[in-house]
Order: sequence, then structure tokens, then C-alpha cells
Amino acid sequence: MDTSTLLTGLYVFILAGFIGYMVITQIPALLHTPLMSATNAISGISLVGSLVAAGADYNPVSTILGVVAVTCATINVVGGFLITDRMLKMFRIGGKKK
Repeated sequence: MDTSTLLTGLYVFILAGFIGYMVITQIPALLHTPLMSATNAISGISLVGSLVAAGADYNPVSTILGVVAVTCATINVVGGFLITDRMLKMFRIGGKKK
């Protein structure tokens, strides 16, 4: 790998992290629930991609990494839905509990 390619990739990574942090910190609290739902949808897409990686029989390393990716993506999706559900319960009106 070329040094300039590595530096460009590192620059883009740091810039994306900084911009992501700045965007997330500026979001009002009322918009967090819809954003969590969108994030869960994106995590679902990554789950499908990791299933494809785990199921494709390229070599043992790709299968192991695919299984790890499936595990991480599943934890991310389930945790996201649990957090979204908990946040939505905060907006329920007094006595209505299911």
C-alpha cells in the first residue's frame, strides 16, 4: 500500500469521525428516537451483508469473520431496538401501559 493512499485514508477517517461527532452532538433530544430507528435499519442491512459473508464458502477465514460480523450486527440490531423501545416508553401517557 502506498504511503499517500494510507495518509489519505487516515485523513478521511479522522475527518469523518470529527464531522460525525459534531453532527451527533448538535441533535436535539426529541430527534434521537427517529434517528435510532434509521440506525437500526442500517444495522439490518449490515446484518444481511454479514450473513452473505458468513454463508459464502470462500475460505475458513472469511467464514469465521462472517460469523463474528453476524454476531456483532445482531447484537447491534437487538440492542438498538431495545433502546428505541425504552425511549418510546418515556413518551407514553401516564396510565397506558402494555
